[in-house]
Amino acid sequence: MLRTHTAGELRIEHEGEEVALCGWVSSRRDHKGTVFVDLRDRYGLTQLVFRRGEAGDALVVERGSVLPLETCIRVTGVVSPRPEGLRNPRLPTGDIEVLVRELEVLGPARTPPLDIEDEIEAADEMRMRYRYLDLRRRPMARILAKRHLVSRIIRAHLEARDFLEVETPLLTRSTPEGARDYLVPSRERKGRFYALPQSPQIFKQILMVAGVDRYYQLARCFRDEDLRADRQPEFTQLDLEMSFVSEEDVMELVEGLLAELLREVRGVEVARPFPRLSYREAMLRYGSDKPDLRYDLPLRDVTEGLSSSGFRVFSAAVESGGRIRGIRLEGGAALSRREIEGLEETARENGGRGLVWLKVAAGGEVSGPAAKFLTGGEIPFLLREFEAEAGDLLLLAADREQVAAEALGAVRAAAARVRSLIPAETWRPLWVVDFPLVEWNEEEGRFDPRHHPFTAPRPEDLDLLESDPAAVRARAYDLVLNGVELGGGSIRIHRPDLQERVFRGIGIPEAEARDKFGFLLDALSYGAPPHGGIAVGLDRLVMLLAGVGSIREVIPFPKTTTAACPLSGAPAEVSPRQLEELGIRLAGEE
Repeated sequence: MLRTHTAGELRIEHEGEEVALCGWVSSRRDHKGTVFVDLRDRYGLTQLVFRRGEAGDALVVERGSVLPLETCIRVTGVVSPRPEGLRNPRLPTGDIEVLVRELEVLGPARTPPLDIEDEIEAADEMRMRYRYLDLRRRPMARILAKRHLVSRIIRAHLEARDFLEVETPLLTRSTPEGARDYLVPSRERKGRFYALPQSPQIFKQILMVAGVDRYYQLARCFRDEDLRADRQPEFTQLDLEMSFVSEEDVMELVEGLLAELLREVRGVEVARPFPRLSYREAMLRYGSDKPDLRYDLPLRDVTEGLSSSGFRVFSAAVESGGRIRGIRLEGGAALSRREIEGLEETARENGGRGLVWLKVAAGGEVSGPAAKFLTGGEIPFLLREFEAEAGDLLLLAADREQVAAEALGAVRAAAARVRSLIPAETWRPLWVVDFPLVEWNEEEGRFDPRHHPFTAPRPEDLDLLESDPAAVRARAYDLVLNGVELGGGSIRIHRPDLQERVFRGIGIPEAEARDKFGFLLDALSYGAPPHGGIAVGLDRLVMLLAGVGSIREVIPFPKTTTAACPLSGAPAEVSPRQLEELGIRLAGEE
């Protein structure tokens, strides 16, 4: 081994030992002929001292004084206590230093394009382009270690409960499951394509038919969709499936796992069982199917009291079958005009037409652009309904029910951030249940599955499957933590006749169903057990546990919002010969 210890390992009890360390030059200070170098590796930081009298080699001191930052070096020397008054209690190695006797440059370094410090101001694309430097920073090293810890806890927890880790194919066939597939051309069978899996959904169901009984994997998944801060074209999910279970069994298992992760990683305990909200309750009260319960700010429906308002924004919405929803932001009258405009923009970004806002003053007086149009009994009604007091801000949205709910739900979250209503180190998990099985796709003129087409309907709603599909509830459940959807699962359809009914209900004809899903239908016809499971986004989970705001921070080599990799330059052109081998000709070419 080139080293005897790591840069985070030495303590005062190692005094007098001769050691060898390897790492990177984090900083360098020259004090009147004595050179101090902070040596960094994944494990920590150790102060090196180059001193002529004790190193015994003037050349070593001279070389140490000119070491460029981020040079990879190896040193040998003796562990010595730091002088009194110069110890660093903030460092685990802060009581000692190493008096260097020998220095070897293992890898010289050019001037880094970004600072290797805990806090830096660098564009995300620059950090991704030089990710190998970004990952040297201590916060990023800690995140990688935390991701490893989370994965290790997951594996130990599930293996203690008889789960088998089974890999499923990355080259499979394209099936209509929601997002666009990433396609991989076949060289052997020109004109045909594999698809990278959006999830291992079908294969894990087939594993249940195969009698595996309890399966899991940390699965790589791929979706060709528009990206946001919490989306990447490739991501990792904890995927698991169980046979002979109900919703309660899956939720109890996942609650135990999440509780252990919060205890081991964050040192907090959460109460179990987790609270549950139906999808409809969540939308009515919070305007979101992934509500953040760390703060209240409930939505209220005030349609009935404003349906005959002379204010056309309200009356027109009600006449067209819409609803009027609102929230009371306590103390919100202190918000500036710019802050209120930011909330209005949030409503528009989430499908709404904007906001009607009213500031409440002493004596029930209100102000705002719409106040002059509310000349009937609207103001007293709103003050009474919201129990509003002087200094409050009322925020109202009038639109189609779903649009008003989602727009105001986003405003609720934004207002909580603006008013600093989110308590630190608070963890509020919950389950959202009773989702609709399908939702109407206006653009395509058909029903789409709310989750995926393999989700089982509630038994009591089966008679509505053909007559009123929108009223059918799914045996589905989403896990939400602090306003982030961590994952979703369901009890699956395990009978081929019911699966074919659902396919027909979402507009997949029998011939297409047989072509695309025939292998699944065949498997279900050979004694398939009742089964269910869940997929939990590992990247989002680590993001929350690490306390960062984007999954890009917890993915070792992330991509940009245009699905590009600044580090490798992917996606990139390939040679004409490669295309010829695949039987592919680009559009516009001869």
